[in-house]
Amino acid sequence: MHRPSGPARLSLLYAVVFTEIGIAMPFMPLWLDGLGLDAGVIGVLLALPIATRIVATAPLMSLLDRGLGPRRLIMLGSLALSLTYALMPGAAGIGWPALASLIVLNAVAGAPLVPCIDYLTLAAVRRDARLVYARIRMAGSIAFLLANLVGGLMLSALGGQLAVPLLLTGLALAAGFVAWRSRSVVALPQVPSGTMRPRLPLRLWLCIGAAAAIQSSHGAIYGFGSIYWTSQGIAPAWVGSLWATGVLAEIALFAGITTLPAAWRSPVRLLALGAAAAILRAVGMYLLGDHLAALVPLQCLHGLTFGATQLGAMAAVSTFAPEGARGRAQGTLSAVNAGISVVATLASGLAYRTGGPLAFLLMAPLAACGLGLALASDRVTSDTDRQP
Repeated sequence: MHRPSGPARLSLLYAVVFTEIGIAMPFMPLWLDGLGLDAGVIGVLLALPIATRIVATAPLMSLLDRGLGPRRLIMLGSLALSLTYALMPGAAGIGWPALASLIVLNAVAGAPLVPCIDYLTLAAVRRDARLVYARIRMAGSIAFLLANLVGGLMLSALGGQLAVPLLLTGLALAAGFVAWRSRSVVALPQVPSGTMRPRLPLRLWLCIGAAAAIQSSHGAIYGFGSIYWTSQGIAPAWVGSLWATGVLAEIALFAGITTLPAAWRSPVRLLALGAAAAILRAVGMYLLGDHLAALVPLQCLHGLTFGATQLGAMAAVSTFAPEGARGRAQGTLSAVNAGISVVATLASGLAYRTGGPLAFLLMAPLAACGLGLALASDRVTSDTDRQP
């Protein structure tokens, strides 16, 4: 029986994990609402995973630099994820505090999954110049889009209050199985035991800050884009199409990234491109966010605001993180991104309550900070590239 190649298995890992995310993100809130919980309690339960990832991701990813294999961490995380999903219906019957405890454990289990696959993929790309990170990562975006589109149909077919946790349990188990079958997916460099942990260089810290600021500038549109569009009379079917347009633009960038000149695939250029697009998108949403004709090209900018920023961040980790600190760098990027995103989302909620579309405009300065940090990282030389 033919075994899929390393890149194919990495693509499959991305696909399974992002299918789980694509089901959990839109449908877990609906499942919580179906339990009859108060809206305030639901808000707390939805905020818990974000807060948990801020605290848990970097320490868990640091285990990779101390000898724990990323494949093993994916397997353990997936098994724990499936167990917590399976126990959620029972915990909900006990009460929301029990459910909250499981949600925290669930978030800890899931925190290292995507960073670990990124870690493996970047290692594969560094070993084989023919591989392209974006082409492998694209499988995750395609799976996420398909999960959004067909998830509702799958859940309707399963029926009942058990449908969401049951489906997510199966997907988490599938991720663990794929990780177990990927024993030889890529050879990783061995860091001698007893060596000092290398510091993350200043240039990388600046790129991490830039990427987190740009990604966090999505806070307003992620949280309130759909609400604002429907309040302006845009049909829900069009709202779904607008979100699909953004993901398709992201997939198109991942598929065509190699056609860009090599100079434009550097960490700083990609981050700057994402930041400039995020500024334009924020201003455009404020001025034209109630015009459907304008929203289509604005959503196409997601290919840059998310896609180019993601590629720039991964290029920075791969290029600037020293051996023995790559896991920590990957985890730090995820944790900083989550932390700033929480603040941006909360701020956009307050702004939307008082100023409506002004919330979108307030994301522009955040993206501009990302642009400034990206450009600052380009001015850091090897002589000044030290830990801040």
